[in-house]
Amino acid sequence: MTSIRRRTLTLIISLMLAGITVISLFNLHDSNHEIAEVYDAQLAQNARLLQGVMRMPLASKEHADLYKAFNQALSEAEPRVDGHPYETKIAFQVWSPDNEVLVHTTSAPSFRTPPRTPGFSDVIDLSNRHWRAFLLEDKQNGLRIWVGERDDVRSDLVDRIVRHTVWPNILGSLILAAMIWLAIGWGLKPLVNMAATLRARHPGSLEPLQLMPLPTELEPMQAALNRMLAQIQEVMGRERRFIADAAHEMRTPLAVLRVHAQNLMEVGSEEDRRASLEYLIAGVDRTSRLVNQLLTMARMEPKAGTQPPVPIDLAATVRDSLIQLAPWLLSKDLELVFDVSDDIKWVKADPAVIDIALNNLVTNAANFSPLHGLITVRLTVKENYYELSVEDDGPGINEEERERLFERFYSRGNDQGAGLGLTIVQAIADRLGGQIRLENRSPAGLCATLVICRQ
Repeated sequence: MTSIRRRTLTLIISLMLAGITVISLFNLHDSNHEIAEVYDAQLAQNARLLQGVMRMPLASKEHADLYKAFNQALSEAEPRVDGHPYETKIAFQVWSPDNEVLVHTTSAPSFRTPPRTPGFSDVIDLSNRHWRAFLLEDKQNGLRIWVGERDDVRSDLVDRIVRHTVWPNILGSLILAAMIWLAIGWGLKPLVNMAATLRARHPGSLEPLQLMPLPTELEPMQAALNRMLAQIQEVMGRERRFIADAAHEMRTPLAVLRVHAQNLMEVGSEEDRRASLEYLIAGVDRTSRLVNQLLTMARMEPKAGTQPPVPIDLAATVRDSLIQLAPWLLSKDLELVFDVSDDIKWVKADPAVIDIALNNLVTNAANFSPLHGLITVRLTVKENYYELSVEDDGPGINEEERERLFERFYSRGNDQGAGLGLTIVQAIADRLGGQIRLENRSPAGLCATLVICRQ
């Protein structure tokens, strides 16, 4: 794609040349028309002046002397010496009623028959020259007065006007184009400076742009670039945190797995080998759960450019998630109850996010519930929000540990846990614009409540 400067200049110069061309053509047409009008008026005026002279009250002999003096004076005209070159291109003739030429200029054209149509006309003489003529009939004296002008007089004048108009226009257009080029370059200087600044930056630099002074048109561009750089920094920060968390938490499980594997190679009895193998399998399961939780944490991080949530049926979403969990709870000899209000409406949220939060809350409840315990899931409506609660019959929590339960990798009373379940639920609550509450039940048990704003 061509540069903005070249595209803009091409468009402006094209429009300017098109405008100058149209104006020049209009001026040329208008000049031709005005020149024709002026010269036609002069022809008619000269004919009437000549008519006035021919009407002088003189005797016949005096008229003859007057005609003779006219012809002699006109024949002595020498344009190159004391006249004008155009004199030979302007002519007049006067005919008597008998078609006798009374007065004429030496440059007057010859006709086979004298013109008889009064007014203006375009004629061609015997020498094939074009004339613009005016014929005036003097009915009082029976005279026909013809005044003519060769077309090349008018053409020469038009050519001079064109030369004196077009060439200055062309020269002025070139000068104007150069000035426009410089003006566009000056106007685009801030954009060029921004491009140069971006090219000069280190490829790994994520510092925000601070270009000052900056035109109003480029401020949104700089703001957009700074937002993009901030988003890139945030994404890279999340990746670094994920890698650091994974490296930190995977170090111990892998070391334990290595110990169990070495013990498995060194034991001698079948009973010891089986015990080591069970420890090894349990360690692999715990590591798998840790990996899944870490991936879930990464999934919960907000991402730039994600689509806005769509309305979902909250009650149906919770019910579908519990249907998937029911077989696992039954295998642990736990009973599941779902209590939902009748006036639950649609809410804007990601169904996968609701499913993840519910899975973590129910899993925590199952891990701390006694055998044949009861897990109750309630979905109720409050004034401006919904409450999704999971109740169990476990030992509950200590008040001093309440805040620490939301810390990453903090696990209380569950050796198989990764310590990320409530952290994930907390992140989901923030994402939904709500909160997570932990409250002990009486006489025993815990109620974990996820508050979901009604959007």
